[in-house]
Amino acid sequence: MVLCSKRFIASLEASLTEVVVICGWILHLRELARTTFIVVKDCSGQVQCVVASELVRDLKLKLDEPLEIRGKIKPDKRAKLGFELEVIEINVLNQVSILPFNSSSDISDIGIETILAYRPLSLRHSEIGDIFRIQAAILQYFRQFLGARYFTEIVTSKIVSSGTEGGTNLFEIKYFERLAYLAQSPQFYKEYGVSGLERVFETGYVYRAEPHASSRHLTEYYSLDLEMGFINSAEEVIELERELLTFIFEQLNQNFADQLKHYRTKLLPSMLNVPTWEFTECLKLLNHHFGRNDLIDDLDPEAERQLCQLAEAETGVAALFVIGFPLSARPFYTYPRGHEGASQSFDLLFEGIEITTGGKRLHKREDLKQSLTNRNLNPASFENHLQMFELGMPPHGGLAIGLERLTSRILNLPNVRQASLYPRDRYRITP
Repeated sequence: MVLCSKRFIASLEASLTEVVVICGWILHLRELARTTFIVVKDCSGQVQCVVASELVRDLKLKLDEPLEIRGKIKPDKRAKLGFELEVIEINVLNQVSILPFNSSSDISDIGIETILAYRPLSLRHSEIGDIFRIQAAILQYFRQFLGARYFTEIVTSKIVSSGTEGGTNLFEIKYFERLAYLAQSPQFYKEYGVSGLERVFETGYVYRAEPHASSRHLTEYYSLDLEMGFINSAEEVIELERELLTFIFEQLNQNFADQLKHYRTKLLPSMLNVPTWEFTECLKLLNHHFGRNDLIDDLDPEAERQLCQLAEAETGVAALFVIGFPLSARPFYTYPRGHEGASQSFDLLFEGIEITTGGKRLHKREDLKQSLTNRNLNPASFENHLQMFELGMPPHGGLAIGLERLTSRILNLPNVRQASLYPRDRYRITP
């Protein structure tokens, strides 16, 4: 019976003299005639354990089995940590069956469908586990940055009676005797939050019933949303995002430099000088440099990649904000930009893909009602929403960042599903 309290591997030191207990999985195993070397990993690190082969021969140890080990620190300058753990007692906590891969496999040899199907096992692989450790840090830094700027985190319902985009791309659910939907966005709730708290943010899943089967789409994704009151233009939201992403990237560069080296050839850039280009100007640039004349009211994936190439050539950073999308192509709550049919709606393109959509919103009931009418939407269907704009709603705007897309760009992942623990797409609903 092991009586010592468990230690995390990262807390072990060469100077320790007492018996210690660690728990973890077998990462590497080398069995010789007299001595067996076991590299054990836990959530904090890994350590090489040395044990007499006769002590473990009957256990028939296998890679990725979970162990509890009692032993003593043995200083050894040849060891990575400057010491090894000399095993006194070993206990196999569970056995493994025949595995499709193990946590020390070359990840490039494993297909994404296998990785997703065996997610608990794949998370033990350091490169895959790092994806989600970095993603967790992104969430932490997002909250930290906004919390220091008077933003209040809110939590809103994902079961709604109608869509924020006028009823398209919605997942229907049976809600007792009524029909309800999974939320496409917390947009309406963010705006209500601004009316009471002035600055709000939310992190949570949103749902889009879009029948895409591409490397950049998920039907359920995690959205980083914020909304802020008393703004004059969308440019104020853009400037906040420049500062926000610069903060997140600086923290990642500082705290995850070793992990980032596995995915990027250089550190994450400062976003403070990322330019803002007008949508109409982008169309002209695409025509001039790439012969594109097929775009009217939006950008396709190829155009996003091409514009990032142009931005990188000009500024050294493959990123740009595109503002002034046609008002008719953006949601009904979008604020106009001038009198030429443009909007105060923007996208942020980063390293070849759109990761953010944002803008300034309409804040007066009569303007929202007219916008709905102009789009052949019945204002009566939005009466509950419109009533919220009779309570002193200030001018406001905000944005939404797709966490999986942001993670995939930070780590140069070719498929956004690699940045989702349990992705939901056109075909996958398990595990």
